[in-house]
Amino acid sequence: MKRKICIINPNTTKSMTHKIDLTAKKFANEDTEIISVEPNIGPESIEGFYDEAFCIPGLVEEVKKNSDAQAYIIACFDDTGLEVVRSITEKPVIGIGEAAYHVASMVAGNFTVITTLSRSIRPLTHNLKKYGLFENCVKVTAIDVPVLDLENISEKNLDKLNTCINDTIQNDNAEAIILGCAGMADLAKNLEIKHKLPVIEGMSSAVVLAESLVKLKIKTSKVGSYALPRNKRYIGYLNKFKP
Repeated sequence: MKRKICIINPNTTKSMTHKIDLTAKKFANEDTEIISVEPNIGPESIEGFYDEAFCIPGLVEEVKKNSDAQAYIIACFDDTGLEVVRSITEKPVIGIGEAAYHVASMVAGNFTVITTLSRSIRPLTHNLKKYGLFENCVKVTAIDVPVLDLENISEKNLDKLNTCINDTIQNDNAEAIILGCAGMADLAKNLEIKHKLPVIEGMSSAVVLAESLVKLKIKTSKVGSYALPRNKRYIGYLNKFKP
């Protein structure tokens, strides 16, 4: 029997979901069924705190629609809505940012995170501190390229990324690079060969970790932090999200 993992792209861009799906299936085991989806409400890309807030209702809906999955992956490097989803299911829920950070910390003494826009630097820094991995990170930086421009990355933007990697290797003594956006996932292996150090993207890391948790039959704790929400009224158009 196959294990079923649902990957949720929290933004509404179908082409990005397709790209995420292709990357995930390259690394999934033969006995893993990957289902990749995106909400039909919310922002077309997630670039900062404001977008994060408005993608969570659609994210919750997709979890409920795919309740037969054995694990969920949140395919946004900001780990958008990760703790929300962990609060509504006992199944394992993996964020691609968190997954990449942990994998990098196992293969390098430090790492640099390279993301899209500078407004994402603070959310990622906050997450690193929350996960207890901030000391492993020598730099969080951005190439100032919008998320959707990574769909078909131009030579100019690829040059920005390569320059950023060279800079952090030389000036920060970075031992590994983390690509801080799901839209960069397909670039990792070529960059790793070019720069001769680990280049880690969160999608493949999350797939392998999700498979492992399912195999180990480890579930999300319902004691304390991720306890199921208490039953209460939700007013107005949020009524359908009441626990």
